[in-house]
Amino acid sequence: MGAGGPRRGAGPPDGGWGWAVLGACFVVTGFAYGFPKAVSVFFRALMRDFGAGYSDTAWVSSIMLAMLYGTGPVSSILVTRFGCRPVMLVGGLLASAGMVLASFATRLLELYLTAGVLTGLGLALNFQPSLIMLGLYFERRRPLANGLAAAGSPVFLSALSPLGQQLLEHFGWRGGFLLLGGLLLHCCACGAVMRPPPPGPGPGRPRRRLLDVAVCADRAFGVYAVTKFLMALGLFVPAILLVNYAKDAGVPDADAAFLLSIVGFVDIVARPACGALAGLARLRPHVAYLFSLALLANGLTDLSSARARSYGALVAFCVAFGLSYGMVGALQFEVLMAAVGSHRFPSALGLVLLVEAVAVLIGPPSAGRLVDALENYEIIFYLAGSEVVLAGVFMAVATSCCLRRSRNPQPSQGTEGEASDTEDAEAEGDSGALPTGAEEPGNLEALEVPSPGAGPMEPEEKAEPGLDPKSG
Repeated sequence: MGAGGPRRGAGPPDGGWGWAVLGACFVVTGFAYGFPKAVSVFFRALMRDFGAGYSDTAWVSSIMLAMLYGTGPVSSILVTRFGCRPVMLVGGLLASAGMVLASFATRLLELYLTAGVLTGLGLALNFQPSLIMLGLYFERRRPLANGLAAAGSPVFLSALSPLGQQLLEHFGWRGGFLLLGGLLLHCCACGAVMRPPPPGPGPGRPRRRLLDVAVCADRAFGVYAVTKFLMALGLFVPAILLVNYAKDAGVPDADAAFLLSIVGFVDIVARPACGALAGLARLRPHVAYLFSLALLANGLTDLSSARARSYGALVAFCVAFGLSYGMVGALQFEVLMAAVGSHRFPSALGLVLLVEAVAVLIGPPSAGRLVDALENYEIIFYLAGSEVVLAGVFMAVATSCCLRRSRNPQPSQGTEGEASDTEDAEAEGDSGALPTGAEEPGNLEALEVPSPGAGPMEPEEKAEPGLDPKSG
């Protein structure tokens, strides 16, 4: 199954079957992030057949994304109860069935319920379990694995959009939806390879709570959740408005559409490269600050390019935006895994996706309304950039303050009887989530390691991190 230097028990294999899991996670991530955007190529045909406006038709993608993010806690509960493999198999069937049923729709409401709700739920039931399994198979190489898996998003977006256009031209939107439904059955194949890693030596792990909401009391999780909320308010807005912004500046339609391709090409290279960079021994303990730097770079790119009007300036913006956007995508889940530990990651991921769903439903629609009201894209770039910069600054400052507090323990922490409530809460963390550098002050996971004076850990915390052997 491969080798990896664990600190306790057998640890994640860091290879072997994990590479098959990584390949499946690459495909699932590509479908989850690329499919809702690729469906937009069918909007004009849907508007014509249903006599609807663009905003009404665009709700298909919006509902799909809302289901992907908003059903995170539901996915966490199902994974904990049934395991990753069954949940992903059911999710693949639901995603496929949603698009097949959508091909027979006669009203927009039926599209909302099938392509929106059903397919979105199916994608959600694939996306979250795949990330959980990736964390169980990789530890030392986890930053690289996260970066490679995240590269599925730009790759599939670049492939699904032209594929959808070809299907539309040859088979119409009904035939295209039917064939895309068949394509989504690949999610079932991805779920089938998600067998759990072999259990390590020692006592078995008792069943955990279906949704561990106690993770919300963790300082590192709180910092991350607030950062993600601020980030999601503005991160996606420039990419959504880029083509129309370029057209408004006088750029020809074909050249304006190519700008998104530039973002995608740079993004494809940036994600695995940043994952490999974050896995270096000197940088991995400071992955939270690297994530902050990526957010700052993305926000400053928006702010500095708000007045870009020439095509050359827009191309430069796309290169810088794609690079920083890829860095954010590669690091976001690595930071969360390092912050809460692998055994609390399923619940933490579900809750974070719910928080992000709220921000996604607020940010891009609000930006669209401002454009309609002000007829000015410039202020939108300033607003989105400011929100992402604020997220990066908050992440860096809050992480620094929390770590400074943990490096300066109170004198009364020398005995078990005088351990603070904070120590007791931190003792519940997973001290084995990172094999190297976990004790260094730059790592968010340092918040999870109990101090020498803290009391003994509960039996549950002594068990191997990850899901029980029945999972998967």
